[in-house]
Amino acid sequence: MAFSAMTSMHSPQFLRLPISLPRSSPSGRFSPPILKRPKPLSIRSVSIPAAPASGSLAPAISVTDNVLKHLNKMRSERNQDLCLRIGVKQGGCSGMSYTMDFEDRVNKRPDDSIIEYEGFEIVCDPKSLLFIFGMQLDYSDALIGGGFSFKNPNATQTCGCGKSFAAEI
Repeated sequence: MAFSAMTSMHSPQFLRLPISLPRSSPSGRFSPPILKRPKPLSIRSVSIPAAPASGSLAPAISVTDNVLKHLNKMRSERNQDLCLRIGVKQGGCSGMSYTMDFEDRVNKRPDDSIIEYEGFEIVCDPKSLLFIFGMQLDYSDALIGGGFSFKNPNATQTCGCGKSFAAEI
């Protein structure tokens, strides 16, 4: 009894799975098993509220207070119901560059991800979101080096100006 208890404690556990052997055709030739393709996933846009300061989940794209102040000021100057579209495109020193522009809210696409900050919406297409998920957008009004800055955890390389990056997804 002691021997069987000891071997069960120290020996690796194996799980036996049924094995299906390849089928052979009437001519005796090997015929590979038929694999079924999984159904494609459907992707739906969701509105993601920004995580509270004490929240445990970080938003897909986070912005600093400086960004919100500056964007709200720019939006009020245009006197329109605008949202900010953030994305990426091929180009720039490092291979991909950030895109950012105001857009009328009615132009949002059905597959866009929407991140809300205190009534301000940031929209991003699903392809771009793969490259910038977890990014933090900051703004500085400094005379040298001021403007928007992108802190992207997915960037494996960035250029000197900080407006383009390389990423492996």
